[in-house]
Amino acid sequence: MQKETFLTPEGLEKLKAELEHLQSVRRPQVAEQIHRAKELGGTVDNAEYDDAKNEQAFVEGRILTLESMIKSATLIEEGKSPSKWVKLGSKVTVRNQDGEDEHYTIVGSVEAGPSEGKISNESPVGSALLGKKVGAEVEAQVPGGTLKLKVVAIE
Repeated sequence: MQKETFLTPEGLEKLKAELEHLQSVRRPQVAEQIHRAKELGGTVDNAEYDDAKNEQAFVEGRILTLESMIKSATLIEEGKSPSKWVKLGSKVTVRNQDGEDEHYTIVGSVEAGPSEGKISNESPVGSALLGKKVGAEVEAQVPGGTLKLKVVAIE
């Protein structure tokens, strides 16, 4: 059974673009590398051929992964109306224990990018925030210990 992949419309488009690039550009490039390596010295003890075959395995594996993620994609509805609770797609402002505000967007694990403020619904902070209202205080177990946050705003 496939795991559901939660994606924003933007995230789904990025995956489709990557898949298209791999199928139309990288796959033919790798096939050409394999062909050239075979011409240079067969397939036995040929480092270029081995490298090209490894690259082919990577590209084909990534294509299968992307196809599976796209097939099992569940779109996250973004910003239709403000919610009272934190959910997938919510933009959340939290105040940390130092009194500083931090801004996060809750996304599926495929799109997570903490440096962009996008945290996974499966991450310690993301899962702690899900279902909370403004004013709620949460604790998340992170590698550095326990992180205490207060939900300040939800968009």
